[in-house]
Amino acid sequence: MKKEYDFSKGKRGAVLPAEGKTRITIYLDDVVIDRFKSLSEKTGKGYQTLVNEALRTHLGVEEAILTASTLRRILREELHGRGLDSTSKCNVS
Repeated sequence: MKKEYDFSKGKRGAVLPAEGKTRITIYLDDVVIDRFKSLSEKTGKGYQTLVNEALRTHLGVEEAILTASTLRRILREELHGRGLDSTSKCNVS
């Protein structure tokens, strides 16, 4: 380990930014948060995901359809992130 590190070119924020998402701070009523957290426990989805889905529905914003090519791209990215590639063999139980 070095005694000193140079952070002069460092940037604040997420190491891997989420594409298509923006982190914000928002104040919501406690009753709203409690209701979404309760729904979260029932559905198994995160409460923030549920809030996002509710807002999208209210605004009429449709989700992008998951196509085969998009799924392949996501799988390639995930495999690459875990040090695997399409030629790697993996045991599935």
